[in-house]
Amino acid sequence: MSKRVIMAAGNWKMNKTPSEAVEFVNSLKDRVAGSTAEVVVGVPFVCIPGVIEAVKGSNIKVAAQNVHWEPNGAYTGEVSCKMLKDLGVDYVIIGHSERREYFAETNEMINKKARAILDAGMTPIICCGESLTQREQGVTAEHVRYQIKVALLGLSAEEVSRIVIAYEPIWAIGTGKTATTEQAEEVCGIIRELLVELYGKDTAEKTRILYGGSVKADNAKELFAMPNIDGGLVGGASLKLDEFEKIVKHDA
Repeated sequence: MSKRVIMAAGNWKMNKTPSEAVEFVNSLKDRVAGSTAEVVVGVPFVCIPGVIEAVKGSNIKVAAQNVHWEPNGAYTGEVSCKMLKDLGVDYVIIGHSERREYFAETNEMINKKARAILDAGMTPIICCGESLTQREQGVTAEHVRYQIKVALLGLSAEEVSRIVIAYEPIWAIGTGKTATTEQAEEVCGIIRELLVELYGKDTAEKTRILYGGSVKADNAKELFAMPNIDGGLVGGASLKLDEFEKIVKHDA
């Protein structure tokens, strides 16, 4: 079995104007050229056209931070998979805890989005993770397993082998708290075991599982070296050139 390619994916959230975004990726291109990791920037919708143009010919891929599951229709303010695909988007982040919390997204909605993204020829990055209360009550494994089970409903083994799953403990997002390497590895291992149960060992071995939650330059190398962690979904540190470059080059 060939080693899964490490992914360093930035989730910019609601940061950077279109011009700032282009300036950032233009500076990032040369810094990460030749990296062994797959480099992805998850930029706001309005930044996507400019960023895609700016990264042409480089090894940087572009992710959207959300999408609607319907192909078109009366959904004011929403964006479809067809629109993103037409721009040249490769990945779409779905199910982020902020979307679940602030916009009432359910596991069922995330499942519909995953189906639509795959049908459009893009790759979903499906987020999961527990709150501090859930961790303290000892239900992390059950909660994360449930999130992933529903999100993957109806997907084939071949499709699952292509998706990316991102484990982000909610208590470690933007708080400065990071799950210990052991805690992160344990839950990513639980997710991989679930994939073995649902789809078999071969599919589980191909599927990339990222860790997210205060990933920084000084902890990326240790995290990405874990057997079940295949990179990071990086928040705040992905907005800083030096930090993100170091994360991408974790093995340099």
